[in-house]
Amino acid sequence: MRPDDWHLTEDIDDFLTRAGAFLRSRPALHTMPLTVTEKLRAERAGQNGTAGPVFGRLAEPGGEVRAVFYQRTPSAPLSLTPVSREQADLLAARLAGLGRSLPGVGGDHDSATAFAEAWQRRTGAIPRLSHRIRLHRLGTLTPPRPFPRGRGRTADERDHERVVRWCGEFVDTVEEVPAVDADSWAGSRFADRHFTFWETPDGAPVSMAAATTMVAGMVRVDPVYTPAHLRGRGYAGAVTAEVSAAALAAGATDVVLFADPANPTSNALYRRIGYVPIGEWAGYRFSSGTPGDDQ
Repeated sequence: MRPDDWHLTEDIDDFLTRAGAFLRSRPALHTMPLTVTEKLRAERAGQNGTAGPVFGRLAEPGGEVRAVFYQRTPSAPLSLTPVSREQADLLAARLAGLGRSLPGVGGDHDSATAFAEAWQRRTGAIPRLSHRIRLHRLGTLTPPRPFPRGRGRTADERDHERVVRWCGEFVDTVEEVPAVDADSWAGSRFADRHFTFWETPDGAPVSMAAATTMVAGMVRVDPVYTPAHLRGRGYAGAVTAEVSAAALAAGATDVVLFADPANPTSNALYRRIGYVPIGEWAGYRFSSGTPGDDQ
């Protein structure tokens, strides 16, 4: 294969026409590109003169797609589906040859690492591991025991202020950037989520979980958040089970979520509910380098 076998486009409809079947073939592993491209397609991002997303697909001469990437904006990291070391190097050569600048890369651990190393060779940019995260897929849903008193309730307009505030607290807790508040809400990754609260018998919201819109039979639970003073009472498990059950009832065949592998509490909780780890993901940030310099 050659670097030119990576085909780039800014036309999301063309990209999905050519690569959509590939993305839908592995909905759990392709959870991020499936949800992000669906959101971008709906929004038609990149119009009105703003710098829009770039998409790429690695295709064989017959047109069969082997891997894809997307970059939402020039300041956003590159996001990759699984690739081999050779495929990662070909992509690095293609992008460096075009003079593109990248702030970072994310994907499954081996693919992101392979690309980060290839990008360093091609550009001299220094990769720094910024985060690691574990992908889980729901097997058999098992409600947690003991089950806290209360019930799940779908959030509505009256809950908007609390949803925004709790998402902001979640972002602060996990040290995610950018921050989320009322002013930045519309452009945040949470704005198109479907939120559910767990309420105590007296109607007080005590925990929150959200789900993405179903794409290719896949729903991702994200985020799950309980305010610090309410943790340790089973609320997160209850609301996660509630959202997961709703996804299954709606026809989802793949229900997934990400969790910090350094957080044994959340990982143990998700496993008790029925989530099974299926992969490790990683993100790298790059120092400044000069595209095209093969070092």
